[in-house]
Amino acid sequence: MLRGTCNRTRSPLNGSILVAPTLEAALYDAIISARAVVCSSGGLTGHMQSLCRGRGIPVLRVDHADLADLTGEVTLHLESQTVVIGPDASAGAAGSRAETSLLDDLGSACAVIADLQDIQTINSCGPNAKRVESFFIREEFLCLAAGLRPLDSLHGGPADVVAYGRAVADRLCTFVEALLPDQRLVLRLLDLRSDHAAGVTELAPVAVEPNPELGLHGARWLLGSTAYRDALHAVLGTLRERLGDEARRVHLSVPFLNDATEFARLKAHLRLPPDVPVSAFVETPAAVHATPALCAAGATELFVGTKDLVQFYLAADRTNHLVADSYQTRHPAVIDGVRRVVESARAADTPVRVFALGADLTHYLERLPTPDGYMMCTAELRQVIRHSRLPGHPRT
Repeated sequence: MLRGTCNRTRSPLNGSILVAPTLEAALYDAIISARAVVCSSGGLTGHMQSLCRGRGIPVLRVDHADLADLTGEVTLHLESQTVVIGPDASAGAAGSRAETSLLDDLGSACAVIADLQDIQTINSCGPNAKRVESFFIREEFLCLAAGLRPLDSLHGGPADVVAYGRAVADRLCTFVEALLPDQRLVLRLLDLRSDHAAGVTELAPVAVEPNPELGLHGARWLLGSTAYRDALHAVLGTLRERLGDEARRVHLSVPFLNDATEFARLKAHLRLPPDVPVSAFVETPAAVHATPALCAAGATELFVGTKDLVQFYLAADRTNHLVADSYQTRHPAVIDGVRRVVESARAADTPVRVFALGADLTHYLERLPTPDGYMMCTAELRQVIRHSRLPGHPRT
């Protein structure tokens, strides 16, 4: 349970309970300053909900008609998913705890982050922090934290494009400086769906799509943008100027692609230097079946994005709470798909990492062949680190 004052202003208010019908990119600052969020729509693994989970910010969902009553001080009962208006004498500090496992079981652990604070949170966890080999960030989350409007910049002139690339690189440099020895950073290239883009774009035209999840984003959008290619070159050039050899600690990952042909086309389109590692994100059924070909096409590693993979395997929108019962992260078809990716990647000697929710970790560990590592959101991975023992020490 936790108690706080409702914030309905859409502006940041530290320690408040943010109340909003939906969680959207425009609410980023208000979300990260909140102690908890109450909303009336959205799914467990939607982008903003994932941001909340990564920061350890509880999200409670209520009926839309009940939102109007949430004013002043409220008490959230997280286990029962209920709200009490006004103070509640039984309320106290409490939080959810992810299922824990020895850090060894995670293999080469990867933290999914939203900003610099997440790297600092993980690396301040003591000796076990060095077991986190990499940090993974979506470029659109980096833009939200930095106040960047990518489509507006890319729609401007050459100077705007270069300025955007340098701004992204500036942020990445601060991330690299916070890494421990042998850690690296993986940047998932811009994957801004039209519905999310509309909330963070002021000047550039944004297409209105009937189904943005299946629309023009990810690799298919990147293939059509020469401005983004130029911005990415500005990113890499700035990293080399400022970091020297340390720039090699920044790797790239291609989002939302279907097959090896698309991956090869995008690599050629981006004209990246041969020494820049480029991995592939496997999050569609087509990409699952293309795993051997992706490895052969030169993907330096694979990341299995189970959040999207579940919705595409089961035809259940991960942002729609009305189909939450159908969105099953442990469905046999999903487990079989992830198993195929891991087995194919290991056969090709290509590193592979699987994203897991904290609640699913034990299930995956028991039923999947061992990948090179698991990916988890910051708050959940922190729980694993803090409740794991070092070799030769008793578990706490």
